[in-house]
Amino acid sequence: MEELENCPIITAVKDEEGLKESIRSESSMVFILYGDVCSIPRIVKTVREAGKIAVVHLDLVQGLSPKEAALEYIRKATCADGIITTRPALIHRAKELGFFTVLRFFVIDSMAYENIQRQTASVKPDVIEILPGLMPKVIREIKRSIRRPVIAGGLISEKEDILAALDAGATAISTTNKKVWFM
Repeated sequence: MEELENCPIITAVKDEEGLKESIRSESSMVFILYGDVCSIPRIVKTVREAGKIAVVHLDLVQGLSPKEAALEYIRKATCADGIITTRPALIHRAKELGFFTVLRFFVIDSMAYENIQRQTASVKPDVIEILPGLMPKVIREIKRSIRRPVIAGGLISEKEDILAALDAGATAISTTNKKVWFM
């Protein structure tokens, strides 16, 4: 959490080019949004050797099913610091394994608010990530209704987007937009 507060821009990488660029950024945390069972150990190693925190989006690693065995694999095959998932059932086991946990939500309608409150209270992730991140009013409401740090992600492309999300109560923002990484 201290890392997020010190450097609130999280690089989110979806390919090898993004990985190389993220290593050059000042961001201390990298969300890994790609890979497969063969490449994920190398990708995580690259991030960790650069002195950065590696957080793997478990749902996006090809060849892994969204089950607890995937968590065990990530723990044993990599030195990842954390995981991202849209599946609340995986958060509890991930925490037992010592991972920093990010529960990702897509806020698409008013029912999402209730869903976020219920699932966050139930599984207690370290942080939640909401997408899209361009909704200061929504960020404020979610921050007020839960007792977890919020990361705003998706569609953030300008400095004003970052400032609006942080001003609304987000602890950090995540983005694949390389231009934002170096702002």
